[in-house]
Amino acid sequence: MDELSYDVIVVGGGPGGTTAAIFAARAKLKTVILDKAKFGGSLAATSKIANYPGYPTSVTGVELLRAMREQSSAFGARFVQTQVYTLELNEEMKRAYTAEGIFSAKVVILATGARSRASHIAGEEELVGRGVSYCATCDGAFFQDEVVAVVGDSQETLEEALFLTKFARKVHVFAPRDAFKTTPDVLEEATSNARMSLHYRRQVKQIVGDGDVVSEIVVAGRGGEQERVSVAGVFMYLMGNKPGTDFLQGLVELDDEGYVVTDERMQTNVPGVFAIGDVRRSPLKQVVTATADGAIAAMAADKFVHRRTALIKQWA
Repeated sequence: MDELSYDVIVVGGGPGGTTAAIFAARAKLKTVILDKAKFGGSLAATSKIANYPGYPTSVTGVELLRAMREQSSAFGARFVQTQVYTLELNEEMKRAYTAEGIFSAKVVILATGARSRASHIAGEEELVGRGVSYCATCDGAFFQDEVVAVVGDSQETLEEALFLTKFARKVHVFAPRDAFKTTPDVLEEATSNARMSLHYRRQVKQIVGDGDVVSEIVVAGRGGEQERVSVAGVFMYLMGNKPGTDFLQGLVELDDEGYVVTDERMQTNVPGVFAIGDVRRSPLKQVVTATADGAIAAMAADKFVHRRTALIKQWA
């Protein structure tokens, strides 16, 4: 197979990967983005983003990705829609083996994101982005004065539900077991919040849509009895998120949950290999933090390629 040579390979075309390509290409690094989908990842499934700087009303995920992609192309980055099967990262020239051939580069930036672990509730997949969400900080503001459901029994479940009480008039939390896996202070805060109702030993069996948006859920008790609860949104925290690192086992250092371990400049334990966005552990999962990671990684890549002693600045 033909081998195409670049300075930087970005694996993943979401907001972090595309921003990395913008900064790398603008620094005159020959850059390619490899992504299996035209507009993939969790951002592409988001119907409305209202907290990204520069968009005072709102923008869809696809619209934002398209604008980022066009900007990276304007600076010379190339986008290739292809599946990355495996990587070789232990040599000076790293290689990505894909359906479109072999791509080699001095630097690889991993931007493969994370996805929600499937919970297999009827209606969940069909209504993602239309009332079904996996991120309260991303979508909570869209449910001002509405009734919403939160599903799960982890500390993250309760923390996200507490955040939702800033917007929703009522937050129903459905825990499949008889206790939450959380600290006493978080449980006390949730129990005492007038806008929250905690429902134990309740399983959400179905998410129902009215037209193309969530309208209600079907909930079953321990004895099998069922009830229908009218809600405008459902926030899922049953299975948590899984970073897209299955193909990186043994190639870079991962933590016990599969996230790539990096330093503050997004450098992994392998020289010339960086990781950004949701594929690394970070305290906040937002588009703006992924783009910041991408900018840092690109400038660190420029430093690595040119053997600079410090990061350069791009002001204009």
